[in-house]
Amino acid sequence: MAEPATVEELEQSIRDAQDRFNEGMGADGDASPYPMLKKLRAQSPVHAGWPEMGMVGNSGDGPPTFTAYTFDTVKAIFTDNITFSTRCYEDVVRPLQGPTILEMQEPEHAVYRKLHEFAFARSSMKRWDAELVGPLVERTIAKFKDAKRADLVDAVFMPIPVRVIAALLGLPDADVLQFHRLAIDLLGFRGDMEAALRASAEMKEYFVGILADKRKAPKDDMVSILAGAEVNGVKMSDEQIYGFMRNLLPAGAETTSRSTASLALALLTHPDQLDAVRDDRSLLHQAIEEGIRWETPLLNFMREVTCNTEIGGVQLPKGATMMLSLGSANHDETRWEEPEKFDIFRERKPHIGFAHGAHVCLGMHLARLETTKIFNALFDELPDLRLDPDAPPPYITGTMFRSPPRLDVVWD
Repeated sequence: MAEPATVEELEQSIRDAQDRFNEGMGADGDASPYPMLKKLRAQSPVHAGWPEMGMVGNSGDGPPTFTAYTFDTVKAIFTDNITFSTRCYEDVVRPLQGPTILEMQEPEHAVYRKLHEFAFARSSMKRWDAELVGPLVERTIAKFKDAKRADLVDAVFMPIPVRVIAALLGLPDADVLQFHRLAIDLLGFRGDMEAALRASAEMKEYFVGILADKRKAPKDDMVSILAGAEVNGVKMSDEQIYGFMRNLLPAGAETTSRSTASLALALLTHPDQLDAVRDDRSLLHQAIEEGIRWETPLLNFMREVTCNTEIGGVQLPKGATMMLSLGSANHDETRWEEPEKFDIFRERKPHIGFAHGAHVCLGMHLARLETTKIFNALFDELPDLRLDPDAPPPYITGTMFRSPPRLDVVWD
């Protein structure tokens, strides 16, 4: 595995890869998609095409595309994973990551999801909290604590989730920076498919040796657990474990990095709510959920229509592509008052930021654990944390993935 000569070069390669990824995913300054999404919701729960991405209606070439915008419609589509299938991910995900449960259909999906759940058992969270996430967060903040200023995206929110995933997979610490760059390249296939395929091949080559070692000498990590897991006589193949590893590193780390960064921006730009959470940590849970609702890190999911059907008053033909706008669903004014406002004290209702139904995010409990540890440590270790008055105002960007590209802060 070729790598730059120094840690500094590796860290810069990660920043460069992140910039390429953001550009490929539609980052466009501080432009917000929410005004357009509000208009689309008001017109209809479902639209032909993908209007906010410039696809208005359908041209007649190939399978038509439709997009769902309201909370109830998006939730209904997630709930019915027979009519609205994840099979559409096969053409994109499988060449990049190998076989994953994302594109699996029932009843195969249910069996393999149970196998994956061995790796994310709720019983493991307390141990990960004490032995992995907590110490990692403390070490990370200790590196820059005395500087009295930092870009929290670069110093905290970008590196911590990747290092958590890498540790859970049992990857050597020396390889983490290289795999962070590869993970970003892999996830940025929309902007550069060739770079994504190269990253996938490089990760697969490396994982072959990792998995072989775990099978010979199992340890207390996710790969060892999956290698030995069995449900009704079914075990995961090597290719399926490689797919899990290639999927988890970019998907789990990228979304958590973004959701934590957006929550920090929300709190720092709402000082009254920041003070409330800092003074009463029992409010942190609802702040985390409100942050994910207010700025969902991944705005869109995709499904394939498996039979002629109707939803939201719109007829959908078999074979159509169905886009699900989670960002719009989480801003549905029929469910939340003034949804464009960040308000940790609003009436608590479940959002749909982790998807829903059979394919709901496997790592959501881990993401919440990481976020809780990060913010408690920031409040404890960085007194009077606040935006840097000498830095440009922070903003959130992106049309597919959303988060602030940087977040400059100071503390006492």
